[in-house]
Amino acid sequence: MVHVLSGRTLLRPADPERSRHFYGEQLGLAVHREFGTGPERGTVYFLGGGFLEVSGRSAEPPSPGLRLWMQVEDVAAAHGELVAKGVEIVRPPVEEPWGLIEMWLADPDGTPIVLVEVPAGHPLRHRPGI
Repeated sequence: MVHVLSGRTLLRPADPERSRHFYGEQLGLAVHREFGTGPERGTVYFLGGGFLEVSGRSAEPPSPGLRLWMQVEDVAAAHGELVAKGVEIVRPPVEEPWGLIEMWLADPDGTPIVLVEVPAGHPLRHRPGI
C-alpha cells in the first residue's frame, strides 16, 4: 500500500492572475506557499485537510468532471461575504434531501465549486458506535 502524506488539487487556469484573485481575495483562501516568478508562478492554498495549487496556464477548459467541494462552518455567512465581494453565485444555499446545506458557485474558468455546511445533528458529524 502507498502511504500518502498529503495531497492537493492542481488547477491550470486560463488566466492565473484572475484565478489567484478569485481564490485568494474573493474566496479568502490562505496561502500555504508560492513558487516561481511572473504570471505563471504557482500559489498553493490551504484547502481544509488538503491543498489547492493554482499554477501554470491552460488553453483548455477544465475537465467536465472536476468539482471542488469545500466544507465551511456557515454557508449563509459565506454567501453574504461572497456576494459582497462580487462573486457570482450559481445557486444560493439550499438544504439538500440528504441533509447538507449546499451553495454552488464557479471559479473564473467555470470550475464548479460546492460550499457545504454539515448541520449539527447530521450523521457526518457523528461516528456510529462512539
